[in-house]
Amino acid sequence: MTDSFSNLSLAPTLARAVAEMGYESMTPIQAQAIPVVLTGQDVMGAAQTGTGKTAAFSLPLLQRLLKHENPSTSPARHPVRALVLLPTRELADQVAQQIKMYAKYTQLRSTVVFGGIDMKPQTLELKKGVEVLVATPGRLLDHIEAKNAVLNQVEYVVLDEADRMLDIGFLPDLQRILSYLPKQRTTLLFSATFSPEIKRLAGSYLQNPVTIEVARPNETASTVEQRFYAAQDDDKRRVIRKVLDDRGIKQAFIFVNSKLGCARLARSLEREGLKTTALHGDKSQDERLKALEAFKQGEVDLLVCTDVAARGLDIKDVPAVFNFDVPYNAEDYVHRIGRTGRAGASGLAVTLVSPSDARLVGDIEKLIKKKLEVETLQLDTAPAGPAPEKWGARSEDRPRARASESRRRDDSDPRDALESPRERRGGFRPAPINRDPFFSKPYEAPPADVSPSWDAVPKAPRSSISANIKPKRKVAALFKSEE
Repeated sequence: MTDSFSNLSLAPTLARAVAEMGYESMTPIQAQAIPVVLTGQDVMGAAQTGTGKTAAFSLPLLQRLLKHENPSTSPARHPVRALVLLPTRELADQVAQQIKMYAKYTQLRSTVVFGGIDMKPQTLELKKGVEVLVATPGRLLDHIEAKNAVLNQVEYVVLDEADRMLDIGFLPDLQRILSYLPKQRTTLLFSATFSPEIKRLAGSYLQNPVTIEVARPNETASTVEQRFYAAQDDDKRRVIRKVLDDRGIKQAFIFVNSKLGCARLARSLEREGLKTTALHGDKSQDERLKALEAFKQGEVDLLVCTDVAARGLDIKDVPAVFNFDVPYNAEDYVHRIGRTGRAGASGLAVTLVSPSDARLVGDIEKLIKKKLEVETLQLDTAPAGPAPEKWGARSEDRPRARASESRRRDDSDPRDALESPRERRGGFRPAPINRDPFFSKPYEAPPADVSPSWDAVPKAPRSSISANIKPKRKVAALFKSEE
């Protein structure tokens, strides 16, 4: 079997684009999958992440779709012929860009639709007509319901990172989408890991698939050095700083398990002088794309992210990945460390293990079938001064608090200096001293010849009628009574 792109029988337009991208030798998954897909058979492919699965299905699909290319501007002449489904927006955008690069010398049209942005520009692109549609399941269903996407002429469907789509609950959406497709089609399923659920999905929607496994399922790349360090939560940032300094690492992914922890860690590292940005699901799509682009261009040194960035993102020459939190799902560990050591390059994967992570580390050992040793990294002595602040605490708040305390001490009553420490701690304060001179005078008895004050009050004459009984009012009579 050939291992060179120049020996493939690709069309000149595709071969030219591949040569310009610098592709020479095929990876194992490409060498085995491309000839099978060119024959039109269903494929179930498993390979380590970062081994070129995108080219493995994109190039043969474009080759088979060249018979449909035409220069017509009519949308009816450009129906959707190939559908590529992916779990995340970033991965969908990345795959769409690669397909555009492969097809730039052809007349085949392609576009991408995903959530988080306005549907109107996507609708305009779909109305023009496209042969290759890259999409996330949720947004594609929105366009199907809006009659923007018609899939009755689809010949090829690709389920990339299918295990991740099942993990995040896309199975009902996948079933609905596949129900809109013709029965006679070629289905390709690619994933870095295989699970019983994936095999059941393949059994339901693939017809006699050719299984291609270029590596043992769930195996980590041999080019990645894996290290596990024991660290308390408060020491994890110091461990990251020490590894970065000792190894001279300039760029790295840092994975955490929660969106809130992602944002807090990014702010903390930014305050320590590291160029850092955060990537998680609560950010808008525009912010997520800008964060990725800044990291790709080298404007940012550390990309703190959740597992939204763990699947399929192809950023070359990233030397290290840090697992600030051990992933809850052991398979996510395989995907996380796959962000480094790509395309044959070497990489470092550091996982920080706290005492409560023993079970999660055991799950990873079972998955990759390898005994993991948790090491202890000797940290430098902590600098003198106040204890390090916890996540979310603002360092600039502490001087402000001390200044306010000093102002309170300066503005306090001088008598406070006479109080005992126990009284101050208990909140006791003596009664204030009254400065009115009347209360300082001694008691003086009144003169003896002065009659009591109550005798000076004139007494009202007594009446036979109680004071509480009101007298009757005299009213003039209108008529005199007859006697």
